[in-house]
Amino acid sequence: MLFTVTPQIAPLDISTLAFVAICLAALLGVMLIFAWMQQRNVRALAWWGSAYLIGASSIALWAAPQPLVEFPTLWPQAMTFVACGMFWNGVRLFHGRRLLPAAAFAGAILWLGLCQLPIFAEGRHEKIALGVVVVATYTFFIALELHRERRKSLYSRKAAILVPVMHAAIFLSPLAMQLLLPAAYAASWLTVFMLEIMLYAVGSAFIVLLMVKDKDVTIYRSAASTDPLTGLLNRRAFLENAHLLCARQAERRQPVTLLMLDLDHFKSINDRFGHATGDETLRVFANVARANMRASDLVGRLGGEEFAVMVPEPEELSVRIAERLRTAFASAGVTIGQQVIGATASIGVATAHEPVTDISALIGRADAALYRAKHEGRNRVCCAGDAAAAATAATVPAQPGTLAAVGGKKARPRRARPAGLTLGVTGATSRLPSAR
Repeated sequence: MLFTVTPQIAPLDISTLAFVAICLAALLGVMLIFAWMQQRNVRALAWWGSAYLIGASSIALWAAPQPLVEFPTLWPQAMTFVACGMFWNGVRLFHGRRLLPAAAFAGAILWLGLCQLPIFAEGRHEKIALGVVVVATYTFFIALELHRERRKSLYSRKAAILVPVMHAAIFLSPLAMQLLLPAAYAASWLTVFMLEIMLYAVGSAFIVLLMVKDKDVTIYRSAASTDPLTGLLNRRAFLENAHLLCARQAERRQPVTLLMLDLDHFKSINDRFGHATGDETLRVFANVARANMRASDLVGRLGGEEFAVMVPEPEELSVRIAERLRTAFASAGVTIGQQVIGATASIGVATAHEPVTDISALIGRADAALYRAKHEGRNRVCCAGDAAAAATAATVPAQPGTLAAVGGKKARPRRARPAGLTLGVTGATSRLPSAR
């Protein structure tokens, strides 16, 4: 005989859910505080941990049937808004921005003040709407802070979407249930609220810890790939990124151009004004390069007074870029510190229209064009013509120990004049436009 059994789903116990949510939020808060004690330089962890502990306290005060100490009924909600404000301040602090402690308490103060009015009495929809507005405001500012950093960090890009969405869902959806759903369904909003608190607590803690880890990795990676004097890419990092850019341009069937740059008479600057002035000259050039290049361009210091720039552009536009860079440095290098230096730079330009399989050949062509700029009088831009690309590569082969050899030191020949180069731009007579 077959029996038909109707499944009965027992309702979730609110007190049990509240207890689990309190324990979970408190545990994660303590974990974040402990993480801050291990990494005192990441003060945002302390703010986030404190926000979790305040949030756990607010749930405990709100859900406790008989609290040991009587508190006004508005305080638990106000503490929730304080937790939101502290989380926002933690995001600001994590990204190096100024703390706004008053703003962390602004939502709670606004809530306590307006709830004294009859229109925001307990149980009225206006009071629910006020809570929605306060939480939505903090959610917007959290999303704004994360959005401003979306290009700097992989996990910040994800957090820019996930954290605000989770933040909004945890606080707004239960309130929306009360406003929009029939009474039979709206009565279960408290269960939904408790479940969302647990998901939000775990998810947000996981994301912020990933952000911290990603930032640490970025710092170490930057230290390993950055020239300490100028802040530009060092030789190894530049060559690695140049290979990637060449591969990307090859997939798109688009040209790539390399600019080799050398500061003119740099040894004389060191001899006449001292190495401190020489170092400052290198930093001035690095600042000029950063100010005149795009984020998609690669700028690196290969060693000494030699720099390299790679741009995903054809030769004509690259020559304009080089000329703009040369002109900007000639202007900035007139006076460095308290000394009248008159520093200038010579630039060699080489473009590859075919896929670059051996970047050393492209470096050799650009280096030969740079030699031509030096030979013609310095403070100018010269480019390697396409018609002479093969002849240039044969005339200036990439050998170990030369600049064309990846990873080696420079030993550029200065006696033999390479054939097949065409003068692209002269420093004094160029009429190319400065804008790209």
